[in-house]
Parts: sequence; structure tokens; C-alpha cells
Amino acid sequence: MEAAPRALTTLLAGLVDFAGLFPPAGLGMEVAAERYARHRAGPHRAALGRFVVPAARLEELAQGACAQAARAGRAPRRPWPVSALVSSPFHADLGRVARFNDCHADGAGWRGRVEAVEAKVTDIDDARALAQAAAGLEVFVEVPLQPWPEDLLEDLEPGTRAKIRTGGITPEAFPPTGDLAAWIAGCAGCRLPFKATAGLHHAIRGAHPVTYDAGAPRAVMHGFLNLFVAAALLYWERIDVRTAAAVLEERDARAFEFAEEYAAWRGRAVTAAELAEARTFALGFGSCSFDEPVGDLAALGLLSAAPTP
Repeated sequence: MEAAPRALTTLLAGLVDFAGLFPPAGLGMEVAAERYARHRAGPHRAALGRFVVPAARLEELAQGACAQAARAGRAPRRPWPVSALVSSPFHADLGRVARFNDCHADGAGWRGRVEAVEAKVTDIDDARALAQAAAGLEVFVEVPLQPWPEDLLEDLEPGTRAKIRTGGITPEAFPPTGDLAAWIAGCAGCRLPFKATAGLHHAIRGAHPVTYDAGAPRAVMHGFLNLFVAAALLYWERIDVRTAAAVLEERDARAFEFAEEYAAWRGRAVTAAELAEARTFALGFGSCSFDEPVGDLAALGLLSAAPTP
């Protein structure tokens, strides 16, 4: 991404967590491990975040990644950063996380380290229990759009992050832009960092098939450039919720501008330095594909096309 303007590289840095095990891709573990290893070595690796895996499959990840490293004839120089999905009651899955890190974070051969855990929670007590039990890890709790979770957002333990579902494998899974804009604004108002998951395969809002199956239904999907530019503008109070919804609704890629010193949507701008701080708030998103988001950016002329593997 060396040739991209600084504001764009700032927005993209570590943006995409690889969730290839999950629908609609649903890759097998060894295939997912091979793809993640390829992306880590590819020209757009700066945009790649963590490998997302259910805690119950952590040892399977180690086996698949070790097999991939053996085929490649080399182990990674740096541990793979991993985010583990955990379920309540959390002690069993957090035990798996601890054992994985004890066995695989250091030493020779393939290495991986769980840096974060993610979970659906039902109430504030559940969220607090996870935050306390997962001390030393980043904690993401999936928070619903509706009903409006104001009390939950404001009462989370310091250091806890929020997670929002922005799509899925059915058209109904994609939330309205007004609801999503209000949710992001709520997080911005209490300076609560968040990540998104599902449905953000494309850079700009548009209609696409919701799965890779032939004849799959189509839905209007949120664009990840729309979402993260809107989040940065909300963070710096350059726009209100109504305008944020308009940013999320934008379908014209030319409305977004990325330069060395600023990023903008239709004249509303943040500097590259402001964008870097906003990225400590809008942390990234999980996607079952890394090639699709990067390919979309290349198709828009924002990134160079990656060579065919």
C-alpha cells in the first residue's frame, strides 16, 4: 500500500480481521490458515488484522497453521494475532485461550497469540463478568442495535470494546443506515471503541449477493469506506447523526476523497492525524474474505491490484 495516500493507508491499517471460517465463506481450517498466511505476505498486508476463530477450535487452528507452515517450509517471524470467540459461561473458553497462549505464543515453529476475545452478551452483568475474567486481553462484546443499548454502552467496564453486526447471509440481516448511524454516534459520544462484523465485503454501499451461492438473494450492503469515514467524522463532531446516515447511504465512490493530509466526504474532512486518532475508536471489521475488500479498493483505483497467487 506504499503508493496510496497517507490518509487512506491510515484508514486501512490493520482494518480487516480475517474470519474465513465463518459464512458465507465457511472455509476449512487448513484452507483458511493458508489464505491468512498468503495475505500476511502479500502487498496489502498492512490492511490485515487478526485471525478470528471460535475458542473451541484454537487447537485446530494451531494444527492447521503448523501444517501450512510445514508445506511452505518456513514458520512466521511474528506470532499470528488471533481473536477468539467465547461463549457464556466463559471460564471454559478462557481456559482454552490460556492454554493456547501458553503453548503457542513463544518458542520455535509456528506461533500464534490470542490478543482479543469476542462474545455476545445478554446484559451488563454478563459483559462485566467477561471483562473481569479476561484480564490482559482486549474484550469485545456484541451489542444490539435495537432495542437501543444506551445503558449497556455507558456502563461497560473501562477498556471493554463494543461490536456491532452490520450484515449477514440474509437480506434482513443488514441494519438500516439510520439505526447504524445512531449506534456509532452513541459509541462516539461515550468514547467507546468498536469493531464491526459481517456484511462489509465492499468498499462502497451497493447491492450484491449475500452469499457466494448461484442465485443467492441480493441485498444493499454497507460499504466499509462509508462506515469508517462516517465514524471518523462523528468522532470529531464534524457531522450529526442525520448526516452520518447520509454518509452510510452514499453510493458514489467519487464522493470520498483520500489525500496525503486529509480524508473527506463531500467536503466534510478530517486530517490524516485526526483520522489516526479516530481509528483508535473505529477499530476495524471482521470479514470472511480479505481479497474482496482489497479487490474492491483496487477496482476503484485506490489501491494497486494484488498479483494473482
